[in-house]
Amino acid sequence: MPAARRKAAVAVALGVGAVVFGAAPASAHGTMGDPVSRVAQCYAENPESPKSDACRAAVAVGGTQALYDWNGIRIGDANGRHQALIPDGRLCSADNDEFKGLDLARTDWPATKVGSGSYTFEYRVTAPHKGTFKVYLTKAGYDPAKPLAWADLDLGHPVATATDPVASGGSYTFSGTLPQRTGRQLLYAVWQRSDSPEAFYSCSDVDFGGGAGAAPTASSPTDEQISAGAEKSTVEHSGHGADDAGTSAKPSSPVNTPEPAGGSVVLAETGGDGSTPYLAVGGAAALALGSGALFMSVRRRAHRR
Repeated sequence: MPAARRKAAVAVALGVGAVVFGAAPASAHGTMGDPVSRVAQCYAENPESPKSDACRAAVAVGGTQALYDWNGIRIGDANGRHQALIPDGRLCSADNDEFKGLDLARTDWPATKVGSGSYTFEYRVTAPHKGTFKVYLTKAGYDPAKPLAWADLDLGHPVATATDPVASGGSYTFSGTLPQRTGRQLLYAVWQRSDSPEAFYSCSDVDFGGGAGAAPTASSPTDEQISAGAEKSTVEHSGHGADDAGTSAKPSSPVNTPEPAGGSVVLAETGGDGSTPYLAVGGAAALALGSGALFMSVRRRAHRR
């Protein structure tokens, strides 16, 4: 068998195998928009030159990429095991080093002003999915100067729970009730998908008033800011179409995709079920094995000659 043909066969086998065993896809779907999460707040300030001391410190620790990837604080195989997978002091980053700047224990994180009583939560999404949201508030006596621990959250009494809300205008909206608190507190949101083991996490600083010192006021990024920074993100910002219901991923090579009219973020409702991505991977794996078998068959024939 000529050397050129042998090299071509190897390239085909390896190339197809790379489709299956290449880099893992980067998924991302959202973060709390109101009360605004830390990562969204710092993104709104501008990743390259944040205004607040807390966001500047977060960039100094974790870099700017974490802010462009604002919708990517996730664990792909969480499956409800949040406390088992995320250690104390790492809740805001979901134990992901890219987002470690968000775990900084500070008393000056920009905060949303809130009060006790009913509250309408908004969760900004770039790819809606079936699943359940749970939002927890820190207990009375919470100290923002100390690393956030699971024991700081009132896990037995979530302030909001919502299953399969409908996304509209780029956000899920659901209602909850905030109890009596004073001063700075923190809201921890967990979005556990039901069509996948994947889960998303976010920390939102809030100020009930009556505490020592005034917190800088938080603000969410605008649609224009989100659209402008999407090209710098390493995660997908436009859903993932009907052929990939289980996850969202940027292709390994650039694809020229036309921008939506008006520069707004496109929402893609997911179809299929949780088995869809596994079927796709299984098909690709079979293709790779077939290519390898073909290569070995060609080699054996050449040897017999």
